[in-house]
Amino acid sequence: MPTELYGFIFALINFLLLGLFYKAFGKTGMICWIGFATILANLQVVKTVELFGLIVTLGNVMYATTFLATDLLNEKYGKQTARTAVWLGFATLFISTVIMQFVVHFPPHSEDLAQEHLAFIFDFALRIAAGSLIAYLISNHLNVYIFAFFKRLFPRPSMLWLRNSASSFIGQAFDTLIFCSIAFLGVYSFDVWLEIAFTTYLMKFLVSLLGIPFIYWLRSIKPLELIK
Repeated sequence: MPTELYGFIFALINFLLLGLFYKAFGKTGMICWIGFATILANLQVVKTVELFGLIVTLGNVMYATTFLATDLLNEKYGKQTARTAVWLGFATLFISTVIMQFVVHFPPHSEDLAQEHLAFIFDFALRIAAGSLIAYLISNHLNVYIFAFFKRLFPRPSMLWLRNSASSFIGQAFDTLIFCSIAFLGVYSFDVWLEIAFTTYLMKFLVSLLGIPFIYWLRSIKPLELIK
């Protein structure tokens, strides 16, 4: 199967699972989704693949679902709920980073099989960890405020696509700029840094476009609220 087709199916599955999670657990489910999606996206980012002739990191699809979930919360439950979800996502990512740093620095037993692999994934450079945390906090808060701003200007239900796309495209542009600047600026030449930033944002942009129809579907869902 071509990698591009596999990537398209992967994105669809992510969005469909997001919808099923919202159907089952409602607002609480979306807040939880943002928490674990931030962790999964940062785990996936260590893997690189080739799409459309470009070398990109994974994690962009899962990370894009956090913007979609935040926009849904903003649309149906208000800005304050969306901000709470952003802070929970940040706290989850920060705490998991701290805890896993302790885990990888435990002296492993001589028969241990996991240390090398855990260290490769979690013992990443401080600049990358800091870049991820700072970029997430700033860009997702920005996403919340931009969505709320456009909701005031264009409140009609039919204009949801504009609110969603404007907040996602701008928020993810800042996310890419902040993360790539903190993590890679000065590490690579400016030309290489620019290519990394461009391809990273391009993938986020394409995934966000794919997600536009899904937010209409999500808004129409009446959650079962299995846990009350």
